[in-house]
Amino acid sequence: MSGTAAADGPVVDLNADLGESFGIWRLGDDLALMDVITSANIACGFHAGDPLTLRQACAMAAAMGVTIGAQVSYRDLAGFGRREMDVPPDELTAELLYQMAALDGIARTEGAAVRYVKPHGALYHRVSRDPAQAGALIEAIRVYNPELPLLTQSASLASQVATRTGIGVVSEAFADRGYNPDGTLVRRGQPGAVRTDASEVTEQAVTMVTKGLVRSAGGQDVTVTARSICIHGDTAGAVELARSVRRGLEQAGVGIAPFA
Repeated sequence: MSGTAAADGPVVDLNADLGESFGIWRLGDDLALMDVITSANIACGFHAGDPLTLRQACAMAAAMGVTIGAQVSYRDLAGFGRREMDVPPDELTAELLYQMAALDGIARTEGAAVRYVKPHGALYHRVSRDPAQAGALIEAIRVYNPELPLLTQSASLASQVATRTGIGVVSEAFADRGYNPDGTLVRRGQPGAVRTDASEVTEQAVTMVTKGLVRSAGGQDVTVTARSICIHGDTAGAVELARSVRRGLEQAGVGIAPFA
């Protein structure tokens, strides 16, 4: 499904985490999600994804006109990249470079290329507050390709470091996650962290895009900036959630288009 344009009103990208299967272990429905989203955050082998899975994901994205992003992470296959790690900045930069270069090389064999970078899991949250690790991430982007934007929440420390460094930032919000009053995400494992009701997820996405607000777990309205909306590929019923979100946005007069 290609992007749709709106004559007037906001335009948003839809992204999802793909390429996360490994060997005989299957996670998510990449093909079905590719038909709904406009940007694919493809795993780079450190938290999930093997070489064949990554090549297949890149081939699907290229064939379906979906923008490819490198979803970089800690070296944590056992924990799916959701365990926080204290990696020295120079080592972290090298590991992130390794991941970006690997996925970009695979994408280029399929007639595409990596167009942005998004950290995954524990790294995503760590760089939102840790200046050393945020700096390591931005340095990896800078030395690999400073034209690649960073996809992250607008209030993230990594966003601020990227802006100071001259790296573009695309503001992201989450349709299927609960928010704290300070704009951070409710930690996985806590009540309300992951949302799976299609009507609630769709309403949250539409409100974030059209009003710049999200209702926190405590009932407060929190300001958000959403140029891209994420729907996690491993959330229960992810494909139907993504379809519902896209329909709801289009019915609200929102254009659907990639940012890169």
